[in-house]
Amino acid sequence: MFAKIPQRFSAPFGLLGDEAKLAFPSQPEGIIKLSTVRNIQSSDPYWEQYFVLFDSASEVFSLITPHHIRRALSDAPENVTTLIRVVTSRLFNLISDHTFPSSTNASVAAYASSLIKSASASSERNTTKEVLNCLRVLQRVLPVVFEVQGESNTFETECFWKKEEVEESGTATDEPQFVIEDEDESEPEGDKPGERSSPIRAKKTFLPSLAEKLFNAVTDLLFCCGFTLPKNIQVDHHKINYVIWEKGIGSASTLGNNSAFDNNKTEVLRLLLVLLSRQIYIPAASLFTKPSLYSLYTVQKIPRRDILTILCSLLNTAMNSSTTDVITIGTIAGKLPYNHLVFKGEDPRTNLITTSLQILCVLLDFQSGDAKDHVIDGLTTAPTTKTNAFRYFIMKLHRTQDFDYLFDGMIGIMEQQIATLKNLLPGAKKSLPYVTETIILFWKFIELNKKFCNYILESEKSMDFIACLLFYCVEIKDKPQQHGVCRAISYIIQTLSAESNFGSRFNDPIHVQLPTKWGPVDSAAEFMIHAIYAIVATTSGNLSSLYPALIIALSNAAPYFKNIGVTASARLIQLFTSFSNPLFLLSDEGHPRLLFFMLEIFSSVIYHHPAENPNITYGILQSRRTFEDLGTFTLARGLREVKRAQLAKEERASKQTNPKAKASIDEVELTDAGAEKARLLESEGASRGGSQERERENGGSPRMSQETIARPFVSPTSDNPYNTTESPISEKARGKMKERRSMSIDTVGSLDRVSSSIGRNGFVPTQEWVTSWQQGLPLDTVMIFISDVIQKVEDMQRHRTIPSTEVIKFLSNVNLAHVIPANPPSTARKFMWSEASSVWLTSLIWGEIYVRGMSPLGIWNATMVRLFLVKHTQTQPRQITETVSNVVGGFLRRTSDTVQTRQRPVQ
Repeated sequence: MFAKIPQRFSAPFGLLGDEAKLAFPSQPEGIIKLSTVRNIQSSDPYWEQYFVLFDSASEVFSLITPHHIRRALSDAPENVTTLIRVVTSRLFNLISDHTFPSSTNASVAAYASSLIKSASASSERNTTKEVLNCLRVLQRVLPVVFEVQGESNTFETECFWKKEEVEESGTATDEPQFVIEDEDESEPEGDKPGERSSPIRAKKTFLPSLAEKLFNAVTDLLFCCGFTLPKNIQVDHHKINYVIWEKGIGSASTLGNNSAFDNNKTEVLRLLLVLLSRQIYIPAASLFTKPSLYSLYTVQKIPRRDILTILCSLLNTAMNSSTTDVITIGTIAGKLPYNHLVFKGEDPRTNLITTSLQILCVLLDFQSGDAKDHVIDGLTTAPTTKTNAFRYFIMKLHRTQDFDYLFDGMIGIMEQQIATLKNLLPGAKKSLPYVTETIILFWKFIELNKKFCNYILESEKSMDFIACLLFYCVEIKDKPQQHGVCRAISYIIQTLSAESNFGSRFNDPIHVQLPTKWGPVDSAAEFMIHAIYAIVATTSGNLSSLYPALIIALSNAAPYFKNIGVTASARLIQLFTSFSNPLFLLSDEGHPRLLFFMLEIFSSVIYHHPAENPNITYGILQSRRTFEDLGTFTLARGLREVKRAQLAKEERASKQTNPKAKASIDEVELTDAGAEKARLLESEGASRGGSQERERENGGSPRMSQETIARPFVSPTSDNPYNTTESPISEKARGKMKERRSMSIDTVGSLDRVSSSIGRNGFVPTQEWVTSWQQGLPLDTVMIFISDVIQKVEDMQRHRTIPSTEVIKFLSNVNLAHVIPANPPSTARKFMWSEASSVWLTSLIWGEIYVRGMSPLGIWNATMVRLFLVKHTQTQPRQITETVSNVVGGFLRRTSDTVQTRQRPVQ
């Protein structure tokens, strides 16, 4: 019964056409021919396989490698030109073809039709598949072309941007074009072409370049009925219909999209993203002087109607990500825990949202060449339709309902991300892949549209969004690949804090649900303090570039501090103590400015709301010794303190290596002195007099028995944040320790040796440098406050380490009008854009896009990016759960492509 079954199937009958696909990279008529045979004609049947062979984007990117294209550009560049022209020509023809797009059934069954084909019957042409393959081949070829060209545009100018010059022939068929152009002026001479031939022939016209026609094709495909839009909205035979994809800005209805349309939109947008990626192959130094022609055309030459429709469609698609009107099995299953570990296939909707946000960020960030914003009044800049139309139309948004829609969408994305981090089941929900793009988009909105920025700050959810940003920053601070995002968040917080109405809701409670580890947080101000403290205190200097922006944000917000709690107040004092440590101050030229900003914070509190912040003012009094020492700080004294700290560290290390050795008095003081409490208490009476004498020598009050010393950062769960000292040490022991340490310093070497080794990156502190910033420290307000209230507080406090009720009550009613001058005007420090910061943000955006494009396709893999540095790391070994999930997903045909070697851009 099996006699009639053929013993061997031909390639068209093969499973998925595997025989032809597997042979394509190696057979002579495959991709190899592109580089081995010169001058392949555009009419050669060889090109047909590029349109019909592939069934998915992953097949195109796996069967055509960058090496193949790079070799062809080297050995036979004319073939690459022919390939681009043949593919684009087929794309243009298909768009205008009445058979495109293929019927819905044919499009859905494309996978099945490629599985089994009849050897005798001719298969029906699938124009949708051919269009998709045209897009995919261009996505694969163009990055390699951009890489090889680098800063040169010779090949691209010849292939993409060269306009063909056409002279008018003077025939009757060409005359009406000019008659219409000139309206009624040339109608009397319409029957005398000979008389008009000379001026017409003198005129020359240029046909649109290949790049211009490609951009027109891309925008048409984004709004093609039956391909990216439902068929039922087609008007007559016009299949291109420029309507906004989803409800939101500019539209009140959704067109009824599905997965097939989402996939097709993503394919088209991916090609647009590849075209815009030309600038990542230009060095950072040339980014603004050699702009990408593709980006310039997109932001300046696309018609206004198309720009508005594209802009609204992309925005609405992204902002609707947190809500869905269609309830399907997929949307329900997507909310189940650990669903992403079982079904490994990519979600078409997520891919579309991610790509939409990426393109928005790229277009709103682009300011190279003549796309740079115009300077209005010598200080401020603003975009125009001639510089960057996308930036201009974002600036012109003004309707409150549009602001509501945008802000709800952005905060919805951030809340979804927080929900994935604070879930009771670890890893139960997959992290959103487009959080970074959402944060950058928000930054661009508040930068371009001041009305939107004011709306945000006056909204009831303003502090919730700021809390989401800070919480996300704390969560990713330990991931080096995310430090660029942390930096962006710090600049956003500084930008918002500099606005005049920032304090209107700064003391409101936070409504967004935060993880329980943060404990109860009374206000947004307290959460901001806790979050910034966590970023600074737990990163060991790895995020030092963030410190200025974060501390400036606190300084901008300090005039609005009210009723700050005990723990948050202690965090401010701890930040100040750490920044005033001599080792920190002298190690970098920029560190004193952090101390300057911290002093501004305390001065602002004293100026504006001292009575409403008794916990902060009490912390200032408790740390008065540190403030006083700053007033007389010198390089020599700082270096001595640093040397003493180094000797203490060495002594602790030697004690650990030789635990049987007898502990010296100063070793007891440097370690936990709790064990020597009884002995020290006995000598307390003798030490009190010496302590008072020492304080008199230093200009302090003898009544303050507790000496405040530099303290390290403590845990957020510390029970007594005000306890800043170790157990008391006798003054005799202190004197011996000081004498011994001084002798050790003299025997080790001079202070010059310490000065030359303390700085980072070759920085050597000098006394002139110390004087330059020490004399400008804003200490006056704090010292006036201390001198005015310290005596009364000491009388009430006595020797207690925790503030008594009387002290808090006194500080809550303190009036400094008789000693503190009138409130000075608040001058908030705004984030100022520079060329370096603009290059950094562009690198951050494209770095995220580059990494996102690595899997599953690897769009820019194996190409030399020049805008940022790419570091290669080894792939982490797969976990057992991931292996099992891949097996399960494999049975369901939803496994993702093999993850390639991970790469991260250096930001």
